[in-house]
Amino acid sequence: MSNLKPIIAGVVVLGLIILLSSSLYTVDQREQVVITQFGEPVRVVKDPGLHFKTPFIQDLRSFEKRILEWDGRATQIPTKDKKFILVDTYARWRIIDPLKFFQSVGDEMGAQTRLDNVIDASVRDFITEQNLIEIVRNSNQPLVQSEGEEIEREDLVIKMGREKITRQMLQKASEMTPQYGIELVDIEIKHINYVQSVREKVFGRMIAERERIAEQYRSEGQGERSRILGDMKKELQTITSKAYKTAQEVKGKADGESTRIYANAYQKDPQFYSFLKALEGYPESIGEDTWLILTTDSDYFRYLKSSK
Repeated sequence: MSNLKPIIAGVVVLGLIILLSSSLYTVDQREQVVITQFGEPVRVVKDPGLHFKTPFIQDLRSFEKRILEWDGRATQIPTKDKKFILVDTYARWRIIDPLKFFQSVGDEMGAQTRLDNVIDASVRDFITEQNLIEIVRNSNQPLVQSEGEEIEREDLVIKMGREKITRQMLQKASEMTPQYGIELVDIEIKHINYVQSVREKVFGRMIAERERIAEQYRSEGQGERSRILGDMKKELQTITSKAYKTAQEVKGKADGESTRIYANAYQKDPQFYSFLKALEGYPESIGEDTWLILTTDSDYFRYLKSSK
């Protein structure tokens, strides 16, 4: 009998440990807990620390206190001005009533599904009621546009803007989420783009516009090139004409001076001048292969005859 006492004591201690472990639980400061009994919620615990529950028949369902993320899929939506765009949104939410949350959606996966429906519907409603320019801009600040682009001024007038539209989306969607124990903190548009078919047409127009502008620049460049070449040719002709005029003037003065010198020389000694000119003419008129048949009394050789 004495040998059974340690065994019984061990069993009792082990039972107490199991009982305490199933009765005690801790709540993290980042969590909130719903206590269920036979699958039905009986109470909510939000205070962090050590708590007690009925062992074996009560269970814990923990839920986040922190802000959670919702990231939607890009959805094709037509705008008021018939522009088909892909809108990608994201949101931030948190669980404010874990009991309602547990009873309505069960867990975060179920909440994501409900938020898909609520947020997508809100986004679609407001996108379809606005022109595209309202969704992509926040103010009437002047647009920086490429040369040659024509944008009608009335299309640039922003009445609401993207920021106000997203705030209205948040307000409308927030009216639907309290029934699920959820508070929507924020909704934002992450990305906007044309659908593929429209995007190809837009890119085609952009390429054509850029090619037109490039051709205009090339045409202006060719015109400027022709103007520069014309000015250069005109200036070259002017310079050449002035140089020719100056050369002719210099040449004329030189010829006049030469003629004056020759005249003076002829006046001083006509016979000697005639002699020099004749000597200058011999090398020019008679070469190595030149044959002349002249009489001895020819005037051409009068200066070569011996004087008597």
